[in-house]
Amino acid sequence: MADKLALITGGAQGIGYACAEALTEDGFRCILADIQGDKVREAAEQVGGIAMTCDMGDADQVNALFDTIAADHGPLAALVNNAGVAMPGDALDYSLEDFRKVIDINLVGTFLASQRAAKAMVAAGVKGAIVNMSSINAQVAIPAIPAYCASKGGVMQLTKAMALALAPKGIRVNAVGPGSIDTEMMAGVNADPSAMARVMSRTPMGRVGTAREIGDVVAFLVSEKASYVTGETIYVDGGRLGLNYTV
Repeated sequence: MADKLALITGGAQGIGYACAEALTEDGFRCILADIQGDKVREAAEQVGGIAMTCDMGDADQVNALFDTIAADHGPLAALVNNAGVAMPGDALDYSLEDFRKVIDINLVGTFLASQRAAKAMVAAGVKGAIVNMSSINAQVAIPAIPAYCASKGGVMQLTKAMALALAPKGIRVNAVGPGSIDTEMMAGVNADPSAMARVMSRTPMGRVGTAREIGDVVAFLVSEKASYVTGETIYVDGGRLGLNYTV
């Protein structure tokens, strides 16, 4: 896959950093992009990668990121669209500003990054791979995160549409849909025994997942082992979507 250059957005911590670890171990040279400048520099240093600061909800910054990558490093072989926010709130009082922010980062940023990466791959003749971070909330809703659910449903459909569009170019597009994963986003749940009990009631495997378990699935989807897989969302959720009840 070209010189195996990969970009991971939201790479400063959690799932993004785990993806960078897994891809680095598979021989990729990783660019980690994140809005947290100091954190992403530390993360990139730990995996021997390259750090860049970018707000994925700002189209100008996303375009500048890809302009810099094209000028300094060349076309990507892999893109992992991991950057995302949840921003909980009551649906009746949810502000349009917050709704747009979530959509801009989680969905619009994913589209723009995918488009820029794919154009560069096509121009360079690279048969690359794109992996988007969806969620089980693409299919099952939580009322306290309406914008997040909408954005992840959009990511699921965007993945299918771009997979169809890019298949003739030799570019595969897939997604990963995490369930309950032990990251900073789950810190509040981890600290609340009753909330954790609810999570476990809908997780057949009886535990939360790790960020690295997501990273390893992303690494599989990027690899030649998944060479005939495109347009799919793989749910890494401990069996959650198979349930039709909670206790």
